[in-house]
Amino acid sequence: MLLVDDDPTTRLTLQTVLEAGGYHVDSAASAAEAIGKMDRKEYELVLSDLQMESPEAGLRVLAHARLVDYAPAAALIHSYHHGRLNPRDRAVLIEPQDLPGLLGQVAELISDRATKRLERELRLASCL
Repeated sequence: MLLVDDDPTTRLTLQTVLEAGGYHVDSAASAAEAIGKMDRKEYELVLSDLQMESPEAGLRVLAHARLVDYAPAAALIHSYHHGRLNPRDRAVLIEPQDLPGLLGQVAELISDRATKRLERELRLASCL
């Protein structure tokens, strides 16, 4: 999993919680760093803060996650929401203050991704 947040305290706290939940977590402090990591390594899930070096940095991270071939699950982490998201952004929002909810949503996102990949592989195999 890739965790993206420019606040070092939040990033370390979330990384610690996710690792305690059994996940391997790489982290990035900016959209540019996250995009570089996604281009070099496959991730099952990308969790990104919405606002980092710019108000739309998190959306750039999610947009890039949708473009990479391995199609990771992706979600935005937010502490509060000021109505900046558009319905067309199709972003899953996770509130980090609810730690059991956070771990549950992470597990659900990874499970949904695995199910979609399996369904796609089965469809391709049936076409052969």
